[in-house]
Amino acid sequence: MLMERSRNADRLRAMTSTAPVLAIFGLGTTELLVIGVIGLLLFGSRLPMVGRNIGKSITEFKKGMKDAGEELSREDGQRPQLTQDQVNRATDEATRRVNAEQKAH
Repeated sequence: MLMERSRNADRLRAMTSTAPVLAIFGLGTTELLVIGVIGLLLFGSRLPMVGRNIGKSITEFKKGMKDAGEELSREDGQRPQLTQDQVNRATDEATRRVNAEQKAH
């Protein structure tokens, strides 16, 4: 009996925890449903495209975070080293860009 009251109290707290947030804007359940239906009518044809783009963005973000985490977790000795040819090409490219900027000014 005591356990049942405790569960009921937890349920009641969970149900009323969103009420203050909705009360801030003075919106009840009915108003939110009406706003949702209007939103679906106005933007319904574009929602699949928006959802797809959001999904792709989240996937790319997660992939980038995973790659960054893997890169940071590598030890110094395991990091790939640049060849001398790569260093020379990068240096030449940087020098070319600096010279082009100086000429532009």
